[in-house]
Amino acid sequence: MEILEGYRPSVEAVCGQEDLISIVIAAYNIAEYIERGVASVCGQSYRNLEILVVDDGSTDGTGALCDRIASRDGRVRVIHKENGGLSDARNAGLAQARGDYIAFVDGDDWIDARMYEDMLSALKERRADAAVCRYRQIYRDHTDDGSVDRAVVFEGQEALEQYVRETEEYAIQNAAWNKLYRREILDGLTFPTGRWYEDIMFTTVALSRVKRCIYLDTAYYNYIIDREGSIMNARINSRTFTDQIPAYYEKTAFLEKMGRRDLAEIHDYFFYKRLLLFYSLTERSQSEEKAEFLEKLTQIIRKDSSRYEKAFTCPAADPRDYRKMKLFLKSPARYSRRVRMEERWMIPLKAKIKGILKK
Repeated sequence: MEILEGYRPSVEAVCGQEDLISIVIAAYNIAEYIERGVASVCGQSYRNLEILVVDDGSTDGTGALCDRIASRDGRVRVIHKENGGLSDARNAGLAQARGDYIAFVDGDDWIDARMYEDMLSALKERRADAAVCRYRQIYRDHTDDGSVDRAVVFEGQEALEQYVRETEEYAIQNAAWNKLYRREILDGLTFPTGRWYEDIMFTTVALSRVKRCIYLDTAYYNYIIDREGSIMNARINSRTFTDQIPAYYEKTAFLEKMGRRDLAEIHDYFFYKRLLLFYSLTERSQSEEKAEFLEKLTQIIRKDSSRYEKAFTCPAADPRDYRKMKLFLKSPARYSRRVRMEERWMIPLKAKIKGILKK
């Protein structure tokens, strides 16, 4: 791993922009947002783009808006299809992409003007297979931007390792949309059709193929966190059990199959922590399916108990999390009381002490 402080990708003259970037934009019933999103892609400083907008059977006029946008910019091609979900829409665009490099944008988000010029320039300068950038989190009342003035070059499987470790310092994440890949990296790779949380395995497999990756610690992508109706705003729901949790098991199996049992155990640690979080979120919810979901989560957590020692003693683990898991296994009710106590008293107290020490 090489840290490049104050790194600036070189500026490519328009006449030198020979490599074609294909950008797949999935759109479904987002008429309120789609023009802004596609316009931000059309407005890129890097001009040699193939912009594939996939209208996934929208019923709110999104498709007609996409057609009007395409009539104003010859680089935009609209693919109209029956509704099949985000994975199916992305696959439809991926199948028709002709570019030397591939990227994805969600139609309700938008990107900064230099995103693809800087990412491609950095990728080529460092002879990398992929570039990843930080992103802004756009809430209704504020924006979070953790940009740092640097870049990081990951060698071999270092990017995969940081991704599995969920390292907050590097916002690699599951998301498809903050990455630019050489076309060869995605050969034969598709998103799992009909499933939510489709990025989990797609990103895992893609990063496992990358031999060098450059991470730009600059937010170029603007991600809407709490749009009503978005998958990420759905909280715990039936798809958590049919799609998300199975994807995490699939990720563990893939890491083990590629010979990275160490990463599989680290992934398990974060997965089991997430299951406990799911339990706490469900317990305080008002869902009609609350009792059913709590029972399902309890069964899943208890079923995997034989794997906990390795997961909770891996290099990334916090010993306190193992104690919480052991408490849950003895009594979910006692675990829940402890979580509520920490949230009400311990966490605010720690934050107060931390604030005093900083003064």
